[in-house]
Parts: sequence; C-alpha cells; structure tokens
Amino acid sequence: MDNKVTLYGASGHGKVIIDILESQGIAIASILDDNPNITELLSYPTVKPNSTVDNAYTNLIFSIGNNKIRKMLAAKINCAFAKAIHPTAIISNHSKVNEGTVVMAGVVINPDTIVGKHCIINTGAVIEHDCVIEDFVHISPNVSLAGNVLVSEGAHVGIGASIIQGVKIGKWSTIGAGAVILKDVPDYAVVVGNPGKIIKYNSANE
Repeated sequence: MDNKVTLYGASGHGKVIIDILESQGIAIASILDDNPNITELLSYPTVKPNSTVDNAYTNLIFSIGNNKIRKMLAAKINCAFAKAIHPTAIISNHSKVNEGTVVMAGVVINPDTIVGKHCIINTGAVIEHDCVIEDFVHISPNVSLAGNVLVSEGAHVGIGASIIQGVKIGKWSTIGAGAVILKDVPDYAVVVGNPGKIIKYNSANE
C-alpha cells in the first residue's frame, strides 16, 4: 500500500483514525469534509472533496461514525480503499478484515472471523472465533461477541454489550449499551437491557 491515506470526514472518529495511522508511520494525504466551516482536524487542514471523488483519491477511509452515511458514500464513490488497524490489536492470521474497515486499540479478533467492508471495530472489543461481521457495522468499545455470532449489515452494537454464541443480529438493528443478548435480534430492532428486549424498530428509510 502507498504510505499515504485520505480520510473522508473531519469527525471525532477521524481523530482516532489519525492516531492509528500516525502510530504506524502512515502519512495523511488529505482530510476531506463537505462542511466549509471545518478547516482542520488535529492540526491537519481539511479540504472540500472534488465534485467527483471517483478515482481521484487512493487509500480512502470513511472517517464517519454513522453507518448509513458510510454506506451511502461507498455506493457513490469508486476508488481504492484502505483499512486502519491499531498496532495493539490482536487479529488471528486465520481471520479476515476487509477494505475500509478500522480496528481500534486493544481489539481481539479470533480465528475464522470475517469482518466486512467499512466497519468500525472500536476500542477493546473482543470478537471470538467464527463470527461474521457484515459491511457497515459498528462494534462499540468493550463489546464482547462469543463464537459463531453473525452481525448483519449496518447493525450498531452499543458500548459494553455482550452477545452469546450462535446469535444472529439483524441488519440495521441497534443493540443498546450494556445489553446482554441471549437470542436472535430481528432486522431493524432496537434492543436494550439484561436480558435484551426489543423496545422499538428503526425505520428502514431513516
């Protein structure tokens, strides 16, 4: 990989990605943001994206926490994507982390796990063997996934949540902070508590 990465999104999430890249000696080529009122991020100047980003940038990472915005941008932009993995993360050689994904400090990903595209695996999360994390998922800090868990596209697993083995988390669902998930979660469901209970459903059109 060329030793320069472009970030799209001058956000708090972007600050963490900058820290990951700096810790590995990877240069920031540029930081893109559509908001003209944002002029810098951690002393790096920001610029407005080209009218067409396609093939204009290499090694792009969406530094945006919102799962749906990352999906929207990925559908519009055709370019080479990078990934950012903190040097303290422990990732099995028998697992795979796909393009555009960011893995934060202290994460553990065990064998035969597949992490999809443009995901966020946040600080201190533990993902056990044989899990599948589909595209545009956010696994928050200190989440624990037991073996054989499927987290479907766009789901957000909140900070400190625990999911037992063999459970399926539906697409674009939300797992609340500290929730304990003992059974499958339907698509778009919002689940909180211990044991987890559905309190509402996200809109498919949000």
